[in-house]
Amino acid sequence: MKLLPILLAGAALAVADSSPGLKEVHAVYLLPMAGGLDQLLAVRLTHHGLFEVVTDPAKADAVFTERIGANFEEAFKELYDSKAAKEAKDKDDGYTKPASKPMGQSKGSLFLVDRKNRNVVWSIYEKPPSSGVTDLHRFANRVGDQLEKDIKGK
Repeated sequence: MKLLPILLAGAALAVADSSPGLKEVHAVYLLPMAGGLDQLLAVRLTHHGLFEVVTDPAKADAVFTERIGANFEEAFKELYDSKAAKEAKDKDDGYTKPASKPMGQSKGSLFLVDRKNRNVVWSIYEKPPSSGVTDLHRFANRVGDQLEKDIKGK
């Protein structure tokens, strides 16, 4: 009977430290998000010093996105495939358009994807009550709070 609590404690520690890649992330790029959530999240992340938010995706260790899958892969390719990025830059006279279109309303999922290996190093799901600025601001703060806890390992 004493072995069960020890096994459960070990499993909890393994889950708590299941994303060691999170601690290696210092600079993040945010893809466009519904309702301007990317802007609110950038404010929260920088204000509390969680990450450096970069506007040049080449400087990012990881990318924040609301979606993963085919759309994300396409956006990732536009950002980081040198041939595609060069063609887009030449075509638009140096302006690089956002690689992903935001959805109409946040679905509540956020993913932090490692740029090198495309693995999700952190994620959260919490649906905002509405797409209003106040609710999205609170959501960005809750995301930041949880991220801060996860980075510190508490």
